[in-house]
Amino acid sequence: MAVLYGADAVYLAGTDFGMRSFAGNFSPEELPKAVEFAHSHGVKVHVTVNTMPRNDEICRLPAHLEMLQSAGVDALIVADMGAFSLAGKYAPKCDRHISTQQSIANYECATAWYDLGATRVVLARELCLDEIAEIRAKTPKELEIETFGHGAMCVSYSGRCLLSNYMTGRDSNRGACAQPCRYQYALMEEKRPGEYFPVFEDDKGTYILNSRDMCTIDHIGALTEAGIDCIKIEGRAKSAYYAAIVTGAYRHVIDDLAEGRPVDPVWRDEVEKISHRVYSTGFYFGHPGQYTEHSRYIREYQVAAIVQSCDENGLALCSLRNKFMTGEELEIVGPDLRPFPVTIPQMQDLDGQALTEPRKPEMLFYMQLPCPVPPYSILRKKVDLSAK
Repeated sequence: MAVLYGADAVYLAGTDFGMRSFAGNFSPEELPKAVEFAHSHGVKVHVTVNTMPRNDEICRLPAHLEMLQSAGVDALIVADMGAFSLAGKYAPKCDRHISTQQSIANYECATAWYDLGATRVVLARELCLDEIAEIRAKTPKELEIETFGHGAMCVSYSGRCLLSNYMTGRDSNRGACAQPCRYQYALMEEKRPGEYFPVFEDDKGTYILNSRDMCTIDHIGALTEAGIDCIKIEGRAKSAYYAAIVTGAYRHVIDDLAEGRPVDPVWRDEVEKISHRVYSTGFYFGHPGQYTEHSRYIREYQVAAIVQSCDENGLALCSLRNKFMTGEELEIVGPDLRPFPVTIPQMQDLDGQALTEPRKPEMLFYMQLPCPVPPYSILRKKVDLSAK
């Protein structure tokens, strides 16, 4: 979905040495196929090798790096100095990008990594635009600068959090974060076991670990002027729908600005149609401050079906994701397709029988659309699934 909806590059992980160990990563057999698919669409592949390997693990890294290079990977995202050095030796054809886990926050650090052989640095999330502009002005112009532009924020410094390891035994720095910063908390006094007291910061509730999500789609011009070469969108451990919608929205806004066109406001609306916390602009324009209305995720749309194919007359073969029926109002959005509403007509099953409500998960059926749409277009339904 990220490839088809407009990404210039995708970042992903193999089954080892990546910071998302529960994300269903790519096996050595799957990875070359993923690279081939991305490259066939002109999209690069960046693989994360961004854990901090221990002594009993580092011996496996050379073979892993050789496998990544042989798969055709374009770049490796690394955080550990030893892993960086080994990547230069065992995967010399791959560019080396420095992960945000390194917390690069000044131009001397960025330049030092460039001098060692890095082609790109992913800056710490805690920097404002003025700091980024200074880093750009005082580093070699050949060094690419990447920053996070959309997605969840961490309560720790660029993700280096110990809370998950302490509470659950799952180490966030080794790809297994249980996200305890999203839990609900109360206070228990030592001599009153079992009596729980809410920890109030004000009369609206508890917000000790209430980080908002980052969204910079309204400020692409400012990020470009600061010298940022690449905007990273959080994607791993997210849904295919999330990857599609956010990628497509940013793709269109970036292209509109690059071509000097007015930005179509429909793309700004798109980032509101995924599961997210209330948005902020991170630290780009100063400290984001505390939000005290609620800490819930907002989720107001549900994927109803995915278009598998569509002929020149708009007859689409679809795959069901969630129930809907004839007469309902849905929206369609697709690769390079501006979203539009559609009233669901009567459908047909694969045997040509009339169908008013597809019921079986992932069942295939035909639907007549008002115009042709690309494969992997999404039919979605407005329904409030937000946590209460």
